[in-house]
Amino acid sequence: MQARPKGLPASASRLNLDDPWRRFQIELEFVQCLGNPNYLNFLAQQGCFDKPEFINYLAYLKYWKEPAYSKYLLFPYCLHMLDLLQSPEFRREIARAPSARFIDDQVLLHWQSYLRKRSELISKHIEELGASANSV
Repeated sequence: MQARPKGLPASASRLNLDDPWRRFQIELEFVQCLGNPNYLNFLAQQGCFDKPEFINYLAYLKYWKEPAYSKYLLFPYCLHMLDLLQSPEFRREIARAPSARFIDDQVLLHWQSYLRKRSELISKHIEELGASANSV
């Protein structure tokens, strides 16, 4: 059995980042986590946004905006947050708890009204389709 390096948790020794499928899963999960303003606030509080390596990693993750990758996202809002994270001003602002809370509130308000708006748009579209079918 191969010994793990000192300081690494047991779970880290099982991660094989050279495996493309595993890397895909990890990056998919991380990109989606970026849609959570409270998580972004946590990252800022930990000093992640002060590290050039982390900023470069965020720039690298922009490939998730390509349709071949974005189709796997359950929370496409995270791509907007990824764009915002490219800005030093946003990274500074998200470190403030009130800013993170405000963004979180806005996301919640969006989802509260999303289903109602969506069903209204679908109903209207169905009515228009029915009207155009009757006129033919």
